Amino acid sequence: MLVKLISAAIHGVGARPVRIEVHLSRGIRFSLVGLPDNAIRESHERIVSALQVNGMDLPRKQIVINMAPADLRKEGTSYDLPLLVGIMAAGDYIPASSLENTLFIGELSLDGHLQPVRGILPVAVLTHEMGLKRLILPALNAPEAAVVEGLEVYGMDNITEVVKFLNHKIHKEPEKMINILMDRESTAPAADFADIKGQEHVKRAVEVACAGGHNLIMIGPPGAGKTMIAHCIPGILPPMTMQESLETTKIHSVAGKMDAVRSLLVDRPFRAPHHSISSVALIGGGNKPQPGEISLAHNGVLFLDELPEFQRSVLEVLRQPLEDQKIRIARANYAVDYPAGIMLVASMNPCPCGYYNHPDKPCVCTPMQIQKYLSRVSGPLMDRIDLQIEITPVSYDKLSEKRQGESSLSIRKRVIESRKIQEERFQNKPEIFCNARMTTKEIRMFAQIDAESQNLMKMAMQRLNLSARAYDRILKVARTIADLDHSENIQVQHIAESIQYRTLDRESWGQ
Repeated sequence: MLVKLISAAIHGVGARPVRIEVHLSRGIRFSLVGLPDNAIRESHERIVSALQVNGMDLPRKQIVINMAPADLRKEGTSYDLPLLVGIMAAGDYIPASSLENTLFIGELSLDGHLQPVRGILPVAVLTHEMGLKRLILPALNAPEAAVVEGLEVYGMDNITEVVKFLNHKIHKEPEKMINILMDRESTAPAADFADIKGQEHVKRAVEVACAGGHNLIMIGPPGAGKTMIAHCIPGILPPMTMQESLETTKIHSVAGKMDAVRSLLVDRPFRAPHHSISSVALIGGGNKPQPGEISLAHNGVLFLDELPEFQRSVLEVLRQPLEDQKIRIARANYAVDYPAGIMLVASMNPCPCGYYNHPDKPCVCTPMQIQKYLSRVSGPLMDRIDLQIEITPVSYDKLSEKRQGESSLSIRKRVIESRKIQEERFQNKPEIFCNARMTTKEIRMFAQIDAESQNLMKMAMQRLNLSARAYDRILKVARTIADLDHSENIQVQHIAESIQYRTLDRESWGQ
């Protein structure tokens, strides 16, 4: 007897359908074809053990299983459940009609319990897009899959429950989505700008960066507050939309970063990898391709602390994702795309000893040492960072004052208002949602400046020796500053403030 059912394979941050064909005939051989890896080949032992422990036996016939398309490499243990169900249906233990309009996925333990697998949300989205009505999967994965509307999700604990359900001997209600998209605008963040003393100009720069989605680097001596400020940034970013939550959750699901408690990510991710990270871990890929830290920070913040301590080859892989907001990884046996719509936040010391330009402590580094240290971050990468801010230590008077600074909730309100202005501006351009994503065409359309501003820009370009990319980024930041001021046109003061945020360019600093 021949039985067909549907499962899925993870590809990039999406899923592709896999048709499983099970044929039983006379004989005793077990054969599995269709480019399965070792983990799938080992499923035979798990299936046999699970059936025996639960009082069932493998059909005593020749079993041939094909996983189509046969030229697609299948990996992982998520095919255990569909393989078992296919064998049971081919052996007449389960009616073949119960497999229609259903996708199966899940890993088996030796006692027949279903273990959770990664990448469930992309699988649920695929199931809905294929027009299938049901998704049967491990119970621990059910809340994550239930966020897809219009899909019946059934979480099962063990194979006995699966067999009884498909034989209509028990009734189960489909998993219901828990509404966790609450009002995030009024939720107090864990790290608050109110706790940061002084550094008003840095807070202003951070507000501008968050309002427009711009990349930011902070440079200053140890203990000036760079890391603390960076950890406060997620608290002033606007809450994620449902579409952004789904995109982010899919990436984390494929990477195996979701747990049974969270079915949907509602907070913007904040990733802070250590400077010893490899380029593959940062951009993704590997023998079994997975998203890297850049993609895990999609729709959120990627914070690189002590930027010059990262290997130069690692930092250079950031250049293309910062421009295109996506990563294309091509290897001999696969090619995948990962999203990379991040806000890059970096921090660094001004020199090896850390006290260059310090008001009190002398710097012991030579000019050659300072230049060598700064050259660890290439000019092209620094050129892609919109705001470059120098931080100085906070005085004792500021540290000891009892008055708190402006709260993150207050700053967030202005950021959200600015983002709403940008949403209206780019309503006909769905690929652009903030000023930082503007291309040259949009800059010429929405960031026009008057004669006085043009004279100021010309002077800045000549004195700072800025590149054409820096010119565009100054206009982008100026557009954001104007939005924060609720100004329809960019004024000369907006250009002046934007130019101040480029004072750390390689040609003009550290000499």
